[in-house]
Amino acid sequence: MARGEGAEQYAATLLSVKPLNAEIKTVKLKTQRNRLSVFSKVCYAFGGAPYQITGTALGFFLQIYLLDVAQLDPFYASIILFVGRAWDAITDPTVGFLVSRSRSTRFGRMMPWIIFSTPFAVLTYLLIWYVPPFEEGKVIWYLVFYCLFQSMQTCFHVPYSALTMFISRDQKERDSATAYRMMVEVLGTVLGTAIQGQIVGGNSNCPTESDAPYSTNSSSVNTTIATLDQTKQAYLVASGVICIIYVLCAAILFFGVKEQKETGRDKSEPLTFAQGLRLVMCHGPYVKLVIGFLFTSLAFMLLEGNFALFITYALGHRKDFQNILLVIMLSGALTIPWWQWFLTRFGKKKAAYFGISWAVPFMILIVSVKSNLIVSYLVSVAAGVSVAAAFLLPWSMLPDVVDDFKVQNPDVRGHEALFYSFYVFFIKFASGVSLGISTLSLKFAGYVTGGCSQPEAVSVTLKVLVSPVPVVLIAMGLLILKTYPIDEERRQGNRKLLQAMFDSETDSESETSDRGSSV
Repeated sequence: MARGEGAEQYAATLLSVKPLNAEIKTVKLKTQRNRLSVFSKVCYAFGGAPYQITGTALGFFLQIYLLDVAQLDPFYASIILFVGRAWDAITDPTVGFLVSRSRSTRFGRMMPWIIFSTPFAVLTYLLIWYVPPFEEGKVIWYLVFYCLFQSMQTCFHVPYSALTMFISRDQKERDSATAYRMMVEVLGTVLGTAIQGQIVGGNSNCPTESDAPYSTNSSSVNTTIATLDQTKQAYLVASGVICIIYVLCAAILFFGVKEQKETGRDKSEPLTFAQGLRLVMCHGPYVKLVIGFLFTSLAFMLLEGNFALFITYALGHRKDFQNILLVIMLSGALTIPWWQWFLTRFGKKKAAYFGISWAVPFMILIVSVKSNLIVSYLVSVAAGVSVAAAFLLPWSMLPDVVDDFKVQNPDVRGHEALFYSFYVFFIKFASGVSLGISTLSLKFAGYVTGGCSQPEAVSVTLKVLVSPVPVVLIAMGLLILKTYPIDEERRQGNRKLLQAMFDSETDSESETSDRGSSV
C-alpha cells in the first residue's frame, strides 16, 4: 500500500513539474524573442543615416547654395524653403495614415515603403544640387525637386521611425536600439557636414586677397565665373557621394533587420484619418511632448539654417565655416553614449532639461565676444554636446508615449505611424516657417546675393537669428516639458502592463493554433 501511495505521489509530482517547466521554457522563449542582437541594432541604426545626412546637407547648405551659387533673390529662396518644408510637413501625416492602413507583407508593413521610396529619393536629391542652364524657370525647378525629394524622404523616414515599435516589444531593447540609432544619426550629420563642407568648402566664389593686387578688373570677373562653375560642380559631386551612402544604408537596413509580426491587428478595424487624428491629438502626454520639443527643435533649426551664413559674414571665418560645423557634429556624435547613460541613470525628463539648456550660455557667448577663431571652435565643441541631447531625447521619449497610449487604448491597433508622422509634421512645418522668416529677414536687412561681403544690418540680423531667438524658444519649450506627465515610475508601470497584455495575446494565439492542429 505504501509503495502504491509513493508511486502516485511521484506521478503527481511529475505532472505538476511538466507544466512548470513548460511555463519557464515559454518565458525564456518570449524573452529571447524580444531581445535584439548587436548586429540587428547596428543594422537598424544605419537606416537613420540617410535622413540625417541629407537633412544636414540641406539644413546647413541649401540656403547659402540658393543665394550664392544658384544666385536666386532672397525672396524666391525664402519661398522655396518655406513651401518645401510646408509640403514636407503635409506629407508626413498623409504617409503616416497610408502606412497605418497598408497591409502586412512577408517583409513586414514598414519595409516595402522604405525600399521602394529609396531610388526616387536619390534621384530627386541629386537634381536639387544641379543648377539648370536657364534663368526663367529656375525657381520652379528647385521648388518642384525639393518638394518631390521631401515626399520620397517622408515615405522612407515615417515607416522607419515607426519601425522602432516592431523590432522588439521590450522597452529596454527599444531604448538600446534607439541609442544605437542616434549614434549613427549623429555620425550621419557628421558625414553630411564633412562631405558637403569639405568638398564644397574649398571652392569660393570670392577671389582671395592675395589675388586682388595682381588682377585686373576683367580677369577678376573671369576668376569669379570660373570659381562659380567649380563650386557648382563641387555641390554635384558631394550630392552624388551622399546618394551612394543613402542606397547602401537602405540596403543594410533591409537585409539586417527583421520586422516583427503584429499581434491582434486582424481583430481590430483600421482607423480612419479623422479617428486617428482625434485619438492622437487627444492624448495629453503626446501633445505636451510634441509642443515642448516643437519649441526646442525650432531653436536648433534656426541655428542650423543660419549658422553657415553667420560664420561666413558675421564672424568672418569664410575659409573655416565647414570645419566649425564639422566640429559641432563630431562633438555631438561622441557625447551620444554619455547622454544614453545619463537618461538611464537619472531619467529622460532630467536629461531633457540639462541637455537642451546646456547650449544657452554658448549661444550667448558666440555673439557677445569679438570674432575669434579659437573661441568659435571652443563654442562649437560645447554646442555639440547639446545638439546630441536634442537628437536623442525626442526619439527616445516618443515610444514611451506610444506605450502609454496602448495601455489606455488596448483595442486600438495600427496607430504607431500616426504618432511619429504627426510629430514630424509639426517639427517640419515649424522649420519651414523659421527658414522662410529668416531668409526674408535677410532680404529686408539688405542681403547681397553672391556678394563677398554684406552690410552691417545683415550681420546684426544673423546674430539675432542664432542667439536671442533660439534662447527664448528653448526656455518656452523646457517650461512646457515640465508638465510632461510620464516619469520613470509611470514608464516602468506601462512596461509591465504591456508585457502582461502581450503575454496573454500570445498565449491565446498559441491555444487557438493548438486547437486547430488537434482538429
